[in-house]
Amino acid sequence: MIVDIEKKEDSYYKGLIRVEVTQPRIDVVNEVVYAQYFKNGTRSLHMTLFVPNTDEPKPCVVYFPGGGFTTSDYGKWSRLRMAMALQGFVVAAVEYRAIPDPFPAILIDGKTAIRYLRAHAVKFGIDGNRIGVMGNSAGGYLANLVTMAADVEEFNVGDFLDYSSDTQACCDIFGPTDLASVDEGFPPEVHKYHKSPSATEALLLNGVTYGRNQSYDIHDDLVRARWASPMGYLKTGLPPFLIMHGTNDQMVSIMQSEHLYDGLKALRVPVDYYQLKDAGHGDDPWFQQPVIELIVNWFRKQLMNVD
Repeated sequence: MIVDIEKKEDSYYKGLIRVEVTQPRIDVVNEVVYAQYFKNGTRSLHMTLFVPNTDEPKPCVVYFPGGGFTTSDYGKWSRLRMAMALQGFVVAAVEYRAIPDPFPAILIDGKTAIRYLRAHAVKFGIDGNRIGVMGNSAGGYLANLVTMAADVEEFNVGDFLDYSSDTQACCDIFGPTDLASVDEGFPPEVHKYHKSPSATEALLLNGVTYGRNQSYDIHDDLVRARWASPMGYLKTGLPPFLIMHGTNDQMVSIMQSEHLYDGLKALRVPVDYYQLKDAGHGDDPWFQQPVIELIVNWFRKQLMNVD
């Protein structure tokens, strides 16, 4: 509210502003190193945190970015991340290893990031009992895997192993859930690409080969494809899920989300599933306020018990 004190048309103006404090101040903590690897030089992995400047321990949401398994630019989806921080969440955007590092590097990094945050919960004002994950595309794939394979010991590699990588809520935004059928329902020319050893899901599983080393497409070993797919870790007792997918997605088949929804529902895992009409793969409809509010409010319900 603005109260006029003194004014004369355009010559001068003096006023008093009264505001009600309804949102916290947000501190940005940049370039936090959460893991380092020393093979063929030093590789550091980073995260950036949005931290509400309040005294009480806060729920945390970890964001894994998309990038087709080839990049992990964790500066993405900043509007959604800030909207969540303004509602009282600590939000950590996380870098992870992508191609040419083969699976399970991506999953090891996701689990390590969550353990790091629990190990440093006091420093960042986090309630370690309330950690959720979300991601889009490859990041949605990772959010699903981190949640569904939380109890799989072979992926518990790295630092802070005294801390859990369990999550209490998972939001998957058009992420692949079964690497062997990412193209389900697409035209034949798309199937041809996904049967190639150079398809990104094949490179994720097999790594990059050189010289005379033979490479394989994702369908040559369906057991290994399942090992690297969220659908391979369906089970009872998982935390709540939010699944979202565009009806016009031409990169990841909407059937990936349909199958995940059906699988979770059959196991009586709490799950909400929304199709975004006419939306593609990360295009403008995903950044509109109703979508942001839906995601924020879902996490408020799961991690803050706010309906």
